[in-house]
Amino acid sequence: MAQDSGQFVRLAPNTNQSLGIAQYAVDFMGDEPGKKGEPDLSVIDRTNLFHTDACLCGISALALGTNAPVLLREEAMQYPAPAKKATGGALPWAKKSVRTGAQVFGHAGDVHAEKAIVANSAAVREWDSNGTNFGFNPTLGHTAGEFGHNDFYPVCIAAAQMRGMDGAFALRGMILLDEIRGRLAEVFSLKSYKVDHVVHGAIASAATFGAMMGATPEQIESAIGMVVAHYIPFRAIRAGKQLSDSKGASAAISTEAAVLSVKRAMAGFLGPRDIFRNPEAIFRLFEGPGQYFQRVGSDSKINAEKKDASPFELVLARAGSDFAVMGMHFKLGLYEHQSAGALQGLINIVSRHPQLLDDQTGDCISKIVVKAYEPAYGIIGDPAKRDPKTRQSADHSMLYLVCTMLRKALELHSAGVKRSLGWKDLMLGPHDFDAKALHDPLTRELMGKMTFEHGGAEYDSKYPDGIPTSIVIHDDSGNPYDSGLIMYPGGHARNHAGQDKIDLVDVLNHKFQMLGRLCTNDPGTLIKRLSSIHAKSAQDMGTLLDFPLTIKGKFD
Repeated sequence: MAQDSGQFVRLAPNTNQSLGIAQYAVDFMGDEPGKKGEPDLSVIDRTNLFHTDACLCGISALALGTNAPVLLREEAMQYPAPAKKATGGALPWAKKSVRTGAQVFGHAGDVHAEKAIVANSAAVREWDSNGTNFGFNPTLGHTAGEFGHNDFYPVCIAAAQMRGMDGAFALRGMILLDEIRGRLAEVFSLKSYKVDHVVHGAIASAATFGAMMGATPEQIESAIGMVVAHYIPFRAIRAGKQLSDSKGASAAISTEAAVLSVKRAMAGFLGPRDIFRNPEAIFRLFEGPGQYFQRVGSDSKINAEKKDASPFELVLARAGSDFAVMGMHFKLGLYEHQSAGALQGLINIVSRHPQLLDDQTGDCISKIVVKAYEPAYGIIGDPAKRDPKTRQSADHSMLYLVCTMLRKALELHSAGVKRSLGWKDLMLGPHDFDAKALHDPLTRELMGKMTFEHGGAEYDSKYPDGIPTSIVIHDDSGNPYDSGLIMYPGGHARNHAGQDKIDLVDVLNHKFQMLGRLCTNDPGTLIKRLSSIHAKSAQDMGTLLDFPLTIKGKFD
């Protein structure tokens, strides 16, 4: 393991990268100058926004009674954590903690950490509306393009509560976790081998939870080895004509296993070492040994020998602003992020050409054509998703997402809203995916007018730099209205210039209010509670999730 000017830690393919990640995590969460994590304010601010976003997604999913989050929360509450005095700190993983458990959303008592984490992470992910990354770092040539999401912050909240630490400690853990999983997504495409993207998050969870709980690098390495050797989920959980609870809970279940692996490692269990170079583990198994890298300043010299190396180099930030979280994207409502370009294009067209909305029945529109890249075409253009019957399938249907947003635009125009419509007006929320919305006759009629096409090499070559998408709407006279190519829609990390630029904080505040109102009559208080985590005291963190929460019945 080598460091470049103290800003980055580089783990070469011919090194034990699992131990390197572990040492990096321990250093990042420690206090030693030049080794501890020192992200700048821009990184702290962005992570705070992602955390607030994730929590409101999760709490609103619980409040509306979605199946898996409620079930896993109820399960967690069957595993109350013993008070510290009852154990005397005898459990090896608990010796440095002040509590043996952590909280689930909306409950004062502690439950076992892995149960709190599986419940809270499942809730966060349920709407599929929290942050996203596409694994793209062209500066280093690390462009594997694996997906990932900010599903894992409950790991850091739980660890901070157990250790009695403040919000700055918790937020540093969130940045660390996103850094590890985000950089893994840049160098290894799990989806290429039909492995679910949550594996990167599980590895990062093991490293982060271990470091926050005071594990040694060797113990963390052991836990990472267990995660990779014992708990590899395939994308079977996302396949099929209609998606199930397994899709939304995948990250949570993998993270539960990661936390258990850390506990076992801290108690003395020895997992497989050096897992990234293990020829039978997924990395070498699928891609074989990589090449040795020898860094000389900013240049790379490659030794052609391929002996016992992992397939990739890993570069992890320690200080400054170049952290993986800065390249992650926000979702401005409920939708599969691969559709964001089409939704931005639709907003642009109806804002510029409101006459397309003049007939509330949609009769002014004769045809809608969307073109996009792979993997968007394969993921949300699946023919089975032309007729989604569940929320999980509808939010992965390009036709449903575009036509539901268009239906909302028609309804607003008919109600007298004649100004330009934007993300805040047309934002898709949970009730746009309930049983009534799924079968809305106008939405279904519009879907019958829409086609979704693969844009070919021209579009594919521009991903994952952007989300290359175009939409053309034809009026009832056959005249086309073309969005042009959309690359960086609202919410995208590179949406900071051009005609598609939005006021991100303003739109996110609208989203927070929308989700918060589903949870409480006083969303402002809840949002304030979950915001600015870095400024919370240890006492604040200890009761962070203890707030009133009423589950209003099963979401339908």
